[in-house]
Amino acid sequence: MSKQDTCCSIAPYFKVPAQNLVRFKDLCARFVETTAQEVKCLYYGFSFDGNQVHCREGYADADGLLAHLDNVGALLQEALQLAEITRLEIHGPADELDKLRGPLAELNPQFFTIECGFRK
Repeated sequence: MSKQDTCCSIAPYFKVPAQNLVRFKDLCARFVETTAQEVKCLYYGFSFDGNQVHCREGYADADGLLAHLDNVGALLQEALQLAEITRLEIHGPADELDKLRGPLAELNPQFFTIECGFRK
C-alpha cells in the first residue's frame, strides 16, 4: 500500500428504536451540516435499513478523524440518547491507527489495518 495514503474511516452502526427514528433522522441532518465544514472530511453520510443506521465517513488522516469527533461531540451525545451503537469499526493504515487507539479506547472500536489497495 502506498505510504502516502493516510485516509482513515470510522464506521459506526446504530440501532434506533422505531419511536426515535424520525428524531434520529433529523439529528443526522445536523451531523451532515456540522461535518460539511471540516476541511479533512473526505466523505460523510448516513444510510438506513429500517432501524439500522450506518454513518459512512472518511478523513484525510487520524487528526482529521479526531477533529471530527471533537466537532460533533455534543451531537453524538444526543444521538446516544436516541440509539445505541451496535458496532464501531476504524479502518486505516497502521501508523494512523496507532494515533487513534488511545483516544478511541473508551469507545471499544474494532481496528482494521489496511494492507493493500489504492485511493485515487
